[in-house]
Amino acid sequence: MRNLLENPHLGLIFLIPGREDTLRVNGRAWIVRDPVLLERKAVMDKRPDLAIGVEVEECFLHCAKAFKRSKLWRTETWPKPAAVASMARILLDQAKPAGMTLEEMQRRLERGYSTQLY
Repeated sequence: MRNLLENPHLGLIFLIPGREDTLRVNGRAWIVRDPVLLERKAVMDKRPDLAIGVEVEECFLHCAKAFKRSKLWRTETWPKPAAVASMARILLDQAKPAGMTLEEMQRRLERGYSTQLY
């Protein structure tokens, strides 16, 4: 949120799995605290504390060339999961929490996904 407060300019790119074209939006953002609006955004009876509003200044489509070249949606071209560092490994290496093992970090992430998804 601090970045948004210091510089409200933003760029968004919308991806739809399996589609190679994308939608790009540039604009200005602001923090929304309106309780009526936030209540409408509740999921599983959990209302967000904040939302981000966006005033669109530019909106355009990107052609599919980059996705076609990268084969992003072709699962047979993806690396094996073991060939890429896990989120637990990355967090452990970057945050260096004292005394935490890789297995503990993995359990912490899994617990968060199961109890704090919404």
